[in-house]
Amino acid sequence: MNVYNAASDPANPRPGHKLADIPAHDPFVVADAATGIYYLYTGGSPRLHGMDRYGVLAYKSRDLADWEGPYVVFAIPDGAWAHPLHGAWAPEVHAYNGRYYLFVTLHHNDRPLEGEAHGGYRLQWRGTAIAVADSLEGPFELIDREGPIPPLNHMTLDGTLYIDEAGCPWMVYCHEWVQTADGTIEAVRLKEDLSGRVSEPIYLFSGSEAPWDNGELPAGSSRSMYVTDGCQLYRTSGNKLVMLWSTYEAGSYVQTIARSVTGTLEGPWEQLAPLVGDDSGHGMMFRTFEGAWMLILHSPFRMPESRCKLYEMTDSGDSFVVKS
Repeated sequence: MNVYNAASDPANPRPGHKLADIPAHDPFVVADAATGIYYLYTGGSPRLHGMDRYGVLAYKSRDLADWEGPYVVFAIPDGAWAHPLHGAWAPEVHAYNGRYYLFVTLHHNDRPLEGEAHGGYRLQWRGTAIAVADSLEGPFELIDREGPIPPLNHMTLDGTLYIDEAGCPWMVYCHEWVQTADGTIEAVRLKEDLSGRVSEPIYLFSGSEAPWDNGELPAGSSRSMYVTDGCQLYRTSGNKLVMLWSTYEAGSYVQTIARSVTGTLEGPWEQLAPLVGDDSGHGMMFRTFEGAWMLILHSPFRMPESRCKLYEMTDSGDSFVVKS
């Protein structure tokens, strides 16, 4: 089946797109107050977008309804640790110390890792890299071309930036269930310039801690698998530290949320009620220029049918919930 969509052609960016028009996974929005523009970032691929390699696309909007794009803001370069034709997942862009930093999960499927794999997959190089630019529109350049930020022998994904109470930067990420069976959320402290890590991973929680049955038992497996995806951290108006993350419920993708009991990254973390079901997840939150909290996620999970969906959120002080 030919899934190429001219409406998402990075060689021909144009205005007038609706979210329902844009095939997208793992969406991330930056609300740029200086220009009054919302930037939507998502992965770009040869199969869907006619690109010659994987990378990151951006769309621009002033009202969250009409979008212009796509624009290529990052392409996996030749000569780096990641293979240009093996994928770019979960892009997100953060303003930090006067520049913009792209966190993106890259891969090299031909570089195996040792150990037992789960779910019928292979262990291979996968992890979040960081690239930098002077503009939200890129081009972003990899800071370290030799490997991802988490340990090379860990199969990881979906890294995000967190600044702790002392102003220290961290990468919080998911340790892939393909390697661990019970996927985890972990964190490493970063150098001040985000060029690498300065700590070993710390454990935050496991996928199996969800208070519902989110385990799956693949054929031929002796143990259940628990997915952890899409970690994002926020403070409520009551100074509670919460984390969005995604997993499964009865085989369907679900957007859920956890809260730190201590208010610190180290936790312990308690699991709260899911926010959105119906095969929806990998969401993040941002504030509109009018001050409202919004959740954007993708649904359904499967590409190219997957689309971005927006939900207005309520900050209860103790957590965030979808506004009724």
